[in-house]
Amino acid sequence: MEIEIIKLIIKLDKRLTIAEAGKIRGFLGSLFWDRPYAHQHRSNGGFVYQYPCIQYKVIEGVCLLIGFKEGIEVVKKVFHELKSLNINEKWEEILAKGLESYKASFSLISNQVYYSFLVPWLALNENNYEKYQKFGSWEKRKGLLESILIGNLLSISKSLGYTVNEPISAEIKNFKEVQTRLKDIPMIGFLGTFSVNFEIPDYWGIGKSVSRGFGTVKKIEQ
Repeated sequence: MEIEIIKLIIKLDKRLTIAEAGKIRGFLGSLFWDRPYAHQHRSNGGFVYQYPCIQYKVIEGVCLLIGFKEGIEVVKKVFHELKSLNINEKWEEILAKGLESYKASFSLISNQVYYSFLVPWLALNENNYEKYQKFGSWEKRKGLLESILIGNLLSISKSLGYTVNEPISAEIKNFKEVQTRLKDIPMIGFLGTFSVNFEIPDYWGIGKSVSRGFGTVKKIEQ
């Protein structure tokens, strides 16, 4: 399926950390509280259980917003209206902004495509974390992570209304565990490369907390 995507790069007079993507999400979510897709909360207090159509990221110290579907309008408003961001209760002036609109494919394909995680992938929940720890060999852990990766793509597909008619085949290449934090809670994340017979738009996230930038992927040449 072809998806219209909008990408906004925001440059500040400071180098941001990965954790500050969540702070930016909180600030912009409060500004656009009347738009549930900006912050993944409904007016009744419940959550929006679907793949986030606005994703807030920090890539190499720079703020990046990805929007599609309902998220496009909000990202455009940020581009046209905002002159500063409030991060950790401190106002940061926006020095430059760049907006790009394009179409990208999210679909099953016949060949394997290679991707790299730019931000740690939060693959493990409570249940599969215990399973991961019990597996002593890397081969077993690798197989578990590959099945989780496939499950992530199936979950996104279901949320977007895309039907996967053939099996997804994924292979983890160079991977390493990294220590990261989500809402100040220590977490295990993963960085590295993988291949899969699936087109994923650049800078989309997979796994947990993608709205805060985790699990951001980018296609690489192999």
